[in-house]
Amino acid sequence: MEFFFEDEPQWFVIHTLTGYEGKVKAMIERQAQERGLADRILEIEIPMGEEVQSWGGEKRIVKRKIFPGYVLIRMVLDEQTRHLVERTNGVIGFIGAGEGPTPLTPEEADRILNRLREEAATPKPSWQKGDLVRVISGPFANFEGRVEEVNLGRETMKVMISLFGRETPVELSYTEVEKI
Repeated sequence: MEFFFEDEPQWFVIHTLTGYEGKVKAMIERQAQERGLADRILEIEIPMGEEVQSWGGEKRIVKRKIFPGYVLIRMVLDEQTRHLVERTNGVIGFIGAGEGPTPLTPEEADRILNRLREEAATPKPSWQKGDLVRVISGPFANFEGRVEEVNLGRETMKVMISLFGRETPVELSYTEVEKI
């Protein structure tokens, strides 16, 4: 079976076992150094974004995987680099149409990388409309409710809480609630 190899570095997508993305990245980087292939395996990206969460009344920004189970790699595809990647523990294989690894088009790669940069620049709240939350501080502590809307700019949300048998909207900051 013959594959077309390219002399120019291109972006590829590797499918990994979920939760192994960081280990796969570290192993490929280490093996590339040990085998003298670091000049052909140029970049490895785990698509990550930031999310605002609240624990114990504190607002924290946590990293989350945007595409769990996938890693982006910019490399020169040849027999050695391909085998290094495919034989790394935790790697299921390259994503591609047909028999071999298919590189991302420059447009696809730019779109994905730009999205990653945007995700990293603007933390997203971990709350969405319809989520069930528990109020952990303030006058409504220990009440539970449903998120009705989220205000990113003010870092607040409107939560529908049952007071005296009626659904009542209450505006709370991110740090006053936790997900149930």
